[in-house]
Amino acid sequence: MTWFEALIVLTAGVGAGTINSVVGSGTLITFPALLAIGIPPVIANVSNTVGLAPGTAAGIFGYRRELAGQRGRILRLVPASLLGAVVGGVLLLKLPSSAFKAIVPGLILLACLLVLLQPWLSQKIQLPDGAHHRGAWWVWPAIVAAGVYGGYFGAAQGVLMMAILGIGLDPNLQRMNGIKNVLATVVNSVAALLFIVFADVNWLVVALIAVGSTVGGLLGGRYGRRLPPVALRALIAIVGVTAVVTMVL
Repeated sequence: MTWFEALIVLTAGVGAGTINSVVGSGTLITFPALLAIGIPPVIANVSNTVGLAPGTAAGIFGYRRELAGQRGRILRLVPASLLGAVVGGVLLLKLPSSAFKAIVPGLILLACLLVLLQPWLSQKIQLPDGAHHRGAWWVWPAIVAAGVYGGYFGAAQGVLMMAILGIGLDPNLQRMNGIKNVLATVVNSVAALLFIVFADVNWLVVALIAVGSTVGGLLGGRYGRRLPPVALRALIAIVGVTAVVTMVL
């Protein structure tokens, strides 16, 4: 790898880390960059996943203010993401990628629509008294399903999580974004561990993306948390649609 190619990967890592902390789908930046410099697709996918894990964790730090007072929610939902990620990782090792690719675009578009309709849906869904902190009953299994998706495929999992959390748990998207960063870190860490053990990893690529995505995660946490709800919903929808277009083409 030349110094110029290394700079491309590092810069892509910064961009991916930034967008991951705010929305998700940073893979849409780093994966094409790795292919462009000649990294084989499988090694690019594996190394990208491992490298982005630290950046997702940095997003947690950036959104630490939004996480205040949500310890109970996090403790309830982390096991759901962990369970889903393990199942998704096992499926990744056992099933062909075509098994999920057929339904992923529709799933992401549905999530984008739900995020855009979230204020209206949140008003229509009446939670029982005392359930506003815990959320709707279906949030936990839905986060398990999102974890399966994230552990197996990964791209745009943040869009799915934001739709689930914003509708079933709390309409405050910035607070839910903080929780999303925690859950995505759990899922990505499980996937990264599986790849390290069972796949070939390009450690130079991992190092460059890890450094870049960590810087980006901190930047996203610093500036992304200032976005008004309407702008955040629009950004989520744009990223989701872009992910679908990228997958289809």
